[in-house]
Amino acid sequence: MPVGTLIYGPHGSEFEFDDRLLAHLRVVIVTKFRRRESFTLSWELHRDSGGGRISLWLDPSIPLQFHFRGSREPTLNREWIEHLATIAGTTTGLVPLDEPK
Repeated sequence: MPVGTLIYGPHGSEFEFDDRLLAHLRVVIVTKFRRRESFTLSWELHRDSGGGRISLWLDPSIPLQFHFRGSREPTLNREWIEHLATIAGTTTGLVPLDEPK
């Protein structure tokens, strides 16, 4: 699966997610930004990256890019988007959960 990059902030910090997940995160993030909502995006780092967690404060005024490596737009799973959007609206913030089966 192609790995895309979320590029965030004035210094262009880069964070990798697989393209399919990144496409779903983009829908949720852009929807919240259209409403002028700020929120956190948090995830765990893989052990091969040193482990730990990252949390970003996402705000519509901060530069954001989605760079996809694959040449095709993934088919979106509406149920997954709704689940991610629900989590994003809580105090937990947006967490890249696995796609529902």
